Amino acid sequence: MKTSDFDYELPQTAIAAHPTDPRDAARLLVHEIGADRTSHRRVRDLPQVLAAGDLLVVNDTRVRPARLFGKRSGGGAIELLLLAPEPNSGAPRRPSPCEAWKALVKPARRLEPGEIFTLEDGAMTGRALERLPRADGAPGAEWIVELRAPHDTHDVETLVERHGRMPLPPYLRRARGSEPESPEDRERYQTVYASATGAVAAPTAGLHFTSGLLGELEEHGIARAALTLHVGLGTFQPIEVEDPAQHAMHSEDYVLPQSAADAVAAARARSGRVVAVGTTSFRVLEACARPGRVVEAGAGSTRLFVRPGTDVQVVDVLFTNFHLPRSTLLMLVSAFAGRERILRLYKEALAEGYRFFSYGDAMLLLP
Repeated sequence: MKTSDFDYELPQTAIAAHPTDPRDAARLLVHEIGADRTSHRRVRDLPQVLAAGDLLVVNDTRVRPARLFGKRSGGGAIELLLLAPEPNSGAPRRPSPCEAWKALVKPARRLEPGEIFTLEDGAMTGRALERLPRADGAPGAEWIVELRAPHDTHDVETLVERHGRMPLPPYLRRARGSEPESPEDRERYQTVYASATGAVAAPTAGLHFTSGLLGELEEHGIARAALTLHVGLGTFQPIEVEDPAQHAMHSEDYVLPQSAADAVAAARARSGRVVAVGTTSFRVLEACARPGRVVEAGAGSTRLFVRPGTDVQVVDVLFTNFHLPRSTLLMLVSAFAGRERILRLYKEALAEGYRFFSYGDAMLLLP
């Protein structure tokens, strides 16, 4: 298996620049793996496509508006993408007017330890503390920075929520710097059930669900459980080595509550199927898999790299978006349904005019 085996031609016109309105009007490619049969529906048709007794498992992570713009002491521009507070133990944090954060910084190499900068027209000040090394030991693009509220009047998290911009993928080609953020992106790059703040990218399959659709699914006897995976910076990055086994998989923090583990066990007991909403839910379920096709509740971080050859133990049905070429996400979907099949379905989706990536259409893979 080679990384180039997961490449495909994608015209720029197939990348969705804006979300479908309403959310559940997005197109849905439904494929039955056993019968090798495909149909074309809408996301709003899910109550008719899934079966009573099935369990929908969603990722309730909330995207932090973590992109901040500002000025360095010498007048040059600076851009921060906040990754996680330091130290990030996973324990609840008290609001504070001064906090240290791990951040991706531009320009990383020009910054000096101790340098002061202002952010978002003076809403916060920052101080560079330490530049972090890459895995190979060379200086990286990540820094530990100290953020402070002016005159200690607010806690930092509140100011980040108020002034930060959504960390949209670069292929959405939005304005940068001083340009105002689109209200559309502020609302739509977030699931309707998001609650646990900590992601730097959206669990994009979940963007298709509306409150009305969730209610209709429940009325049809389709249960729902939530887990949390804080989607990290590496989730959409292409694999840069030809041998996927040599790829250094990124780590992401997760919580699988006892209620979700119980819901999976209950679905098994009633012969219902476990439906992973997105690759992030899939990853947590498989990381927590135990004998008997159940999951064990817990919290931690995972570097699980699901690719062809991985034994899928828990997930029966996968609801997912269309993913980037040469990505770990495309490999995960291929592990579930087969590489040749997935590339064939992607080719069909392109021919049918489906829209790809974060704001694009969706695919439902059934047994």
